[in-house]
Amino acid sequence: MAVEIYPMVGFHYAVRAGLAQISFSEVSGLDIETEAVEYRHAASPEFNKIKMPGLRKFSNITLKRGIVAGDNELFQWFNTVSLNKIERRDITISLLDENHVPVVNWKIKNAFPLKVSGPALKSDGNEVAIETIELGHEGIEVSNSPV
Repeated sequence: MAVEIYPMVGFHYAVRAGLAQISFSEVSGLDIETEAVEYRHAASPEFNKIKMPGLRKFSNITLKRGIVAGDNELFQWFNTVSLNKIERRDITISLLDENHVPVVNWKIKNAFPLKVSGPALKSDGNEVAIETIELGHEGIEVSNSPV
């Protein structure tokens, strides 16, 4: 009997900053892009440019989570900014299978907070108060675990 293979679900994941696992309701910005460099040699018989791969570019990562009373970790990290220095952290975001085993890992190098946003407050709303942190970083390394 053939074993069916299905795509992974996008709601079962873990975020680790060092040894601590932090819960987030949403993770976005896991983008890696190679910029195109256009070039035309002066002696080229073609009347157009060629494209070559250039530098890699990474999007900022956005993490969202519900505010919990007494948990100020994100604001404390954001407040480590002092002149041109800030505490940088390596972060691992893992997509998990049904047994909670990482299948795909995004390793974020030297992440630091760029922006922390509080929730939208409405007197007639009943949503969870969500805080957002936007991270800059120095690169993403993606690894897939064997099936």
